[in-house]
Amino acid sequence: MRVLYVDDEPDIREIAEMALSLDSDFEVRTASSGMEALRIIEQWPPDVALFDVMMPEMDGPRLLSHVRQMDTIAALPVIFVTARAQRSDMHSFATLDATGVIAKPFDPMTLAQRVRELL
Repeated sequence: MRVLYVDDEPDIREIAEMALSLDSDFEVRTASSGMEALRIIEQWPPDVALFDVMMPEMDGPRLLSHVRQMDTIAALPVIFVTARAQRSDMHSFATLDATGVIAKPFDPMTLAQRVRELL
């Protein structure tokens, strides 16, 4: 399963990549921005994507909006990853056509399992 993780924080991207790679069925790529994610998606369509909510230039919800307009990948399951994990925030993210939300900081040992649960 192809998994794309998008986050502007290099340390979090590295931890997420290692955590997701613990699942031998996951082939993981990362992107540091929404624009980089769109380029990767065109060349390497993922089966699921995790988008950081708060990123400069193009945040996760805006990136999701771009993905939903791409014919070949419009139905991509997208999971938001966010430090804004208040109940009202979680509900707001859920209404944006996301598959789910994972709160930061996430547990690296269970991240891959959590992704599978949300799918």
